[in-house]
Amino acid sequence: MSQKHKGMNIAITGASGFLGRRLTRKLQASGHTVRAVSLRLLPTPDVFAGCDAVVNLAGEKVAQRWSPEVRARIESSRVEGTRDLVAALREHPPKVLVSGSAVGYYGSRGEEMLEESAAPGIGFLATVTRKWEREALAAEQFGVRVVLLRTGIALGPEGGALQRMLLPFRLGLGGPIAGGRHWMPWIHADDAVSLIEFAIDTASLSGPVNAVSPNPVRNSEFTQELARVLHRPAIFPIPAFALDLLFGEMAEILTDSQRVIPRAALDAGFVFRFVELRPAVADLLLK
Repeated sequence: MSQKHKGMNIAITGASGFLGRRLTRKLQASGHTVRAVSLRLLPTPDVFAGCDAVVNLAGEKVAQRWSPEVRARIESSRVEGTRDLVAALREHPPKVLVSGSAVGYYGSRGEEMLEESAAPGIGFLATVTRKWEREALAAEQFGVRVVLLRTGIALGPEGGALQRMLLPFRLGLGGPIAGGRHWMPWIHADDAVSLIEFAIDTASLSGPVNAVSPNPVRNSEFTQELARVLHRPAIFPIPAFALDLLFGEMAEILTDSQRVIPRAALDAGFVFRFVELRPAVADLLLK
């Protein structure tokens, strides 16, 4: 079970990002002291001195056209960045490292139900994510509890996938992607940051943790719910070939089917505030 620890010193890399900003506010509201750390500062020996927990959310944005240079930045920012982070932690090891990961670990798996024990998939993101997690787990060698947060599509109007989808849907130009049959593992951004705080507080939790709602939906349902909340039609399907033209190889993250279940979080006692998509989208867009 989770045990609230007041007044901890918590360092966050990627604190200026979409989830990082929400997490900072959440932790400060819980009475913790938050230290934003740039990966560029990691050569500084004492950057993590006095930290009880470290949350690693840094990484090059995935949602962009994957040129060879971009692919290299996506990989190095996660793999080498986490390696440098762990090396810096050796001098001042915290009790826990919550290290960002992604459901991209599983690749595209059709109808398969994916819990944390599922085998890794294939493809660029699956390969990067395996390497990324391996670097984070190296912190276990000097007594750090490591949680690998395999985040799905985190929903919030101020960033991430939902922000990019709002304009076309508000213009009445939204619709299902590539037939709409593929599964989308989503999570309300507030649940995502609550799960990070839960991981910090729960000493029994370690290893991979799927940060997704217990109820993944197909893309067709996701687009229907988004259109319903916005009072717009969802009648303009986007075919796969159009995605390939627009985004190149990056289109795979829009069409991969990942029916991911948060087994580890549920077993540890985490309670999701938003279990179903409809109230989650309404909460985010109707406030």
